[in-house]
Amino acid sequence: MPKFFVKKESIDDHTITLDGDNARHIGNVLRARVGDSITVCDGEGMDYECRISSITKDRVTAEITDISTNGSEPSVSITLYQGLPKADKMELVIQKCIEIGVDGIIPVSTEHSVVKLEGKEDKKLARWNKIAEAAAKQCGRGKIPAVGRVMSFDEAVKHAMSLDSAVIPYERERERGLRQFTDGFKGRSIGVFIGPEGGFSQSEIELARASGIIPVTLGRRILRTETAGLVAAVILLHELEDLM
Repeated sequence: MPKFFVKKESIDDHTITLDGDNARHIGNVLRARVGDSITVCDGEGMDYECRISSITKDRVTAEITDISTNGSEPSVSITLYQGLPKADKMELVIQKCIEIGVDGIIPVSTEHSVVKLEGKEDKKLARWNKIAEAAAKQCGRGKIPAVGRVMSFDEAVKHAMSLDSAVIPYERERERGLRQFTDGFKGRSIGVFIGPEGGFSQSEIELARASGIIPVTLGRRILRTETAGLVAAVILLHELEDLM
């Protein structure tokens, strides 16, 4: 069943109003008709099963037939601090990490980042958040995880201090893996730092360590930047019993 996100102001006791891109998608892409069923989410974890009652060019009204709590959101919030990768790899990272349950993504400009977004950041962020929304719809999320503004590494480290803990996969770490990190972990939020193609600089690793961010290994093989964040998030969610 097609799923759409709306703001809570669009929902009243009995009906939901969808406009803009949502309405155009329902009418022009899905070719939906009055009486067809759709699922609408308020972005705060509640799903509404609805039956379309009217369709115009720019507005769709749907009657609420059932309300339920969305059960797809992990109990642990993972924020991915992704070093800016080359080409369109960021789009793949966003899509796949949101599908598996990452709660938010912060693009990070690092010493080894080749990509520079001067003058292009607003356009990129708009596209990245569109990809995030599409991924959230496709996999039945109860919210649309946000892709935040690009931060420097220093800013990202300070941002992560608001979380319960954070890890930084590092190829020279040999002892501590994510299983060891999660053993006894009782928090509700985790940051994951992933470097760009060239990895993190030594000074960035040292800053992370000094700030309490924990170096971990992801195994004996060095993963690509577009793979590492996904692997780390899957392991964390599995170890914390959220991929069952």
